[in-house]
Amino acid sequence: MGIRALRAAFLDRDGVINRTLVEAGVPRPPGSLADLEILPRVPEALALLAGHGLRLIVVTNQPDVARGVQTRERVEEIHAGLLQRLPLNAVLTCYHDDADGCACRKPRPGLMHDAAEAYGIDLSRSFMVGDRWRDIEAGRAAGCLTLLVDAPYNRGRTGNPHYVVPNLLEAARVITRLLEPTAEE
Repeated sequence: MGIRALRAAFLDRDGVINRTLVEAGVPRPPGSLADLEILPRVPEALALLAGHGLRLIVVTNQPDVARGVQTRERVEEIHAGLLQRLPLNAVLTCYHDDADGCACRKPRPGLMHDAAEAYGIDLSRSFMVGDRWRDIEAGRAAGCLTLLVDAPYNRGRTGNPHYVVPNLLEAARVITRLLEPTAEE
């Protein structure tokens, strides 16, 4: 019997795990660890996903570093805070902006491909939960089932998700329902 690849729940950071600040209809990340506010019921959602054997991997674009608005050290401090407070397996970050043309900036699936290689994850058996069209398109490009967390700032351009949910807990409930029939695998 061969080694089986793991499943993962890939999670966007801002708007899925932590609260975003919305300015002029545009969501903004927290500026520091002191500004980080984990959304309600996120720990419960993560426990539910982990309890079903999913690796929990944050994949996040943080272009403010490339734009000179934020420092990489401050972003890494926020990620260390998330890893300390939540049962996450990893946080993978793209620090580039669109003009950089990198493979890791969502909607490209580079971060998920990196995670698949590093952690032995089967992307076709995994999930992407995000709050923007970029997340959904990256998930689809990686071959994942996608779930969009509905928010006022993402109405109109959603990337054609498989499911639309109000929050991460409901995404976790949908995912675990989908996993139930395959429990005998």
